[in-house]
Formats: sequence, structure tokens, C-alpha cells
Amino acid sequence: MTRAVIGVDVGTGSARAGIFGLDGRRLATASQHIRTWRPDPEWAEQSSDDIWTAVCAAVREALEGCAARPDIVGIGFDATCSLVVLDAAGRPVTVSPDGDDARNIIVWMDHRALDQTGRINAGGHEVLRYVGGRLSPEMQTPKLLWLKENLPASWGRAAHFFDLPDFLTWRATGATRRSLCSLVCKWTYLGHEGRWDDGYLRAIGLGDLVEEGHARIGTDVGSVGSAIAGGLTDDAARELGLPPGIAVGTSLIDAHAGGIGVIGVPLAASGPVDFNRRLALIGGTSSCHMVMTEGSPRFIPGVWGPYHSAMLPGLWLNEGGQSATGALIDHVINGHPRRADLDAEARHRETTVYQLLNEELAAFAARSGGPVAELTRDLHVLPYFHGNRSPRADATLRGGVSGLRLSDSVEDLARLYLATVQAIAYGTRHIVATMNHTGYRIDSIFACGGGTKNPVFLEAHADATGCTLILPEEPEAVLLGSAILGAVAAGAFPDIPAGMAGMSRAGHTLEPVAGRLRAYHDAKYQVFLRMYEDQMAYRKLMEPALAAG
Repeated sequence: MTRAVIGVDVGTGSARAGIFGLDGRRLATASQHIRTWRPDPEWAEQSSDDIWTAVCAAVREALEGCAARPDIVGIGFDATCSLVVLDAAGRPVTVSPDGDDARNIIVWMDHRALDQTGRINAGGHEVLRYVGGRLSPEMQTPKLLWLKENLPASWGRAAHFFDLPDFLTWRATGATRRSLCSLVCKWTYLGHEGRWDDGYLRAIGLGDLVEEGHARIGTDVGSVGSAIAGGLTDDAARELGLPPGIAVGTSLIDAHAGGIGVIGVPLAASGPVDFNRRLALIGGTSSCHMVMTEGSPRFIPGVWGPYHSAMLPGLWLNEGGQSATGALIDHVINGHPRRADLDAEARHRETTVYQLLNEELAAFAARSGGPVAELTRDLHVLPYFHGNRSPRADATLRGGVSGLRLSDSVEDLARLYLATVQAIAYGTRHIVATMNHTGYRIDSIFACGGGTKNPVFLEAHADATGCTLILPEEPEAVLLGSAILGAVAAGAFPDIPAGMAGMSRAGHTLEPVAGRLRAYHDAKYQVFLRMYEDQMAYRKLMEPALAAG
């Protein structure tokens, strides 16, 4: 019987399970939809019961999909960095003003805590040095403060505040262990000192968490992949369809699981891994850009971190990101009058809307006699539709488009889609340039996630950044990263780096373009930077009128 491990990934829209042999070969996968409530364009809520039900169904379905039943020795969990609220009995506590306890998760993308975020950032707290100088409304302390100020009854009933990955391991093991990854990256826990900053919590209005001895936010903090005592409980094993007692690894945020799945890929020709030159790009609804370094921490304004041991023990992690990437591309396509026509054509041809748009771009370029990239020479997008996470760290920024004409053809949609993808790639270039300015020497991007299935997305990122783009052999790298957690917890590998080396491999490589097209992207990148400056100028022009009102 093949020894295997399971990786569970809970993204924004689905719960997925992957089963892998200890060589990293995928045996089966399955996915289950999860529901999101959007009571406001800036809000997003989910249900922890719904998510756990979806996780269990995905694991059971994946097991059924294996050609032969494997011997499962470990399981690892990752999820979005969403806030889960439970009472003392482990029941959901509402985060919604309508009082529905089923809706007990504030999703990572939720921006309801903008006011709280602004007030916290204005305090100039020392701990903010370790989040790039400014908190994001996607982080947990502003959301906790919002909950306390706006839903005091829920605040009073709450006995556990979990990051979603830690909620999953709690359901699996009954242990209230928190992952160092989640606490350091999203909760302002000082991982390099192994402590909460009590002065900070008191100063921002969360002093009751300190007086309680941090019981609601975590006192048992585990390193990434470390085994949780007791393993899988009888109840969880029955729900998941697994043997009780199998090893459960301390969890990860979903993007960081993708990082583990790709960034340690061995390259035969390059010798030992040089993390100073490697960036892990994990694309999905949003995108994360992660780099690591040994020795002294690097403080990069507008880039989250430096986080100690948040992904690999002993290394400092810096994390850039874009708040909307896949979500932005979908938004642009869905809002166009030709979307319904494309949907019908995609169903007829049994393909995707993205493939149809890629084909339209190729045909358009053939007619024009130039490369696909140059179809956007007069069309430019600023991709800050949901604010900017890095490196501007400003959630109030908004998107923009320059170069629209009075036409709504499929060809126009294809050009707008391409310009949006390119804008996202220029955002990655901006993050890479900011990181390199502080001592990194990034020339290789190890990419995984939904966007990496799209050749237009990949080509734009290689050409816009000037970096070599390396894809993993296993396309489900986030699931693989979680599976590595389970393998390490089970003792199949001594540590995470050994698990990465043993279970991940490089696949396709894409080199950046040179010559004239490189100059074209350089020019488009300057337009990208100028569009931000123009937005700031527009705000300045509006200030007198707003002040007078």
C-alpha cells in the first residue's frame, strides 16, 4: 500500500483536497464550493461550519478518486487569512450586524475595518515596523477592533478568535494551537521574540485580550509543519473518512503553502538554493509575492514583514501582494456587454472564456502584423480597483483605465483583458523593484496558482518583470505545500526544507523577452507609475471643493 499524505487548501471560493505520495506525485484531488455573503461591496463573510463540511466532502471525494486506497500517514491544512469567531462551546458567533451566527467569518478581503486600520496606523507603534510600516485592513487586529466597537455582544460571547488555517487544525485535533505563520503575518505577533506586544494591544483598545492572558488569541504557538499532539481525533477522522490518530501538521496561510510548494524547487544547474534571487508568486483571487533571507531582517516600506520563521524556520520573510488579480480580471470580463456571448461560445466549444479571449488576441495580432503585447499600446489600466497592498500600502486607491473608445466588440474586450493582465504584471514588477532596492537580487519567479494556467498571464509576467518564470512540475503547488506539512508532521522528512526538496520539482521555464518588446514594456511600466501620480493629482485638485462642502 502506497504511503501518502493529504493537503487541504481552503481558498476564497472553494475547499480542495489533494492526495500525494511521499515522492510528491499527485494521486487524486477534489474540490467543493463554499459560500460567501457580500452585504456590502467592501464586506465579505463566510461560515466556518460550511467550510468544514466542504473540507470533509473534498477529502472523502479525493480518497474515492484514488486508483487504490493509500496508507494516509499525515494531513496538512492551509487557508485564507480570514477571522473565525467561536464561543466557549466551539459554536459560531456572528460577525454580521444582522445577527446570523452562521456568518462567523470576516473574510481576508473584507475592508470594513478601514477606519480602525487608519487609527492604528496613525499611532506609529513599533510593532508596525514588522508589517511594512502600515497595517492592512486585511489583517486581524483592525478586524478585532471593529468587532469590539461595532458588535459588542459578539465580542463578549467570543471565546476563540482563530485565523482560518488554525480553525481547521482545531477542528481536526481539538487543539487550540496557533500557527506561527498566521500569528506573525496577520496578528502582529513578534515571532523573533516569541511574544505578543501587550503595549500595542492596550494602546489600540484591545487591552482586554492582554488581561485575559491572550487566551482568546493564542498561547500555544507552533512552528510551521510541527506535529500537533494527539493527531486526528476520532470525530474528525469519522467526518473526513480517515484513520484516527494520523499526524496533523501545524497550519499555513494558503499563499505560504504555495510558497513551500514552489520556492524550494531544486534546479540541477544552479547548485544550492539562493533565496535572495527567488520570489514565489502565488496567484489566485489576489496574488502574494514572497521572498526570504537569512541573517538580518530587511525592512521594506509597503511590503509586509519582515516576518521571522513564518514560512521556513530561521529565515526572514518579506511578503508583497496585490489585493485583486484573478478577481480583477474576472471583474473586467464580467462587466463587459460581450460576456454573455463569450459564455455561450465557451459552452458550445467546451472551453473557457479566457481561452476564447487568448485566441481573439492571437488572431487580432496576426491581422495587425505585430506581437500580442503591442495591442495595448494606447490602452492602459491602473489595477488598484481594491486598493494597493504593496508597495504603496494604501487601501483607498482606486483603479483606472485610459484609452477606451466607443465600441463594445469582443475585440475591445480582448484588448481590455490583455491590458488588465499587463497591469497586474507591472504591479509585480513594482514589488520586485522595491524588494531589490533593499538588497534582494530577484531574477527568478517561481509561480503557482490559478493565473499560471493562463499563457497570456505567464508571458506578461516574464516580459514585464525581466525575470525567468519557473513553473512547478506539480501545478497544484498550494495543495502540495500543505501535503508537505503533513509529511513533515508524520516524520517522513526531518524538516520543511527536506520535504520541499523531496516532494517538489521544476517544470516549464519561460524566459523574458528582449529587444524592442522589452523597451515597449519599459514604456508601459512608466505609464503604470504615472497613472498613480495622476490619481494623486486628481485628489489634490478635489481637496478645496471637498473642504468647502
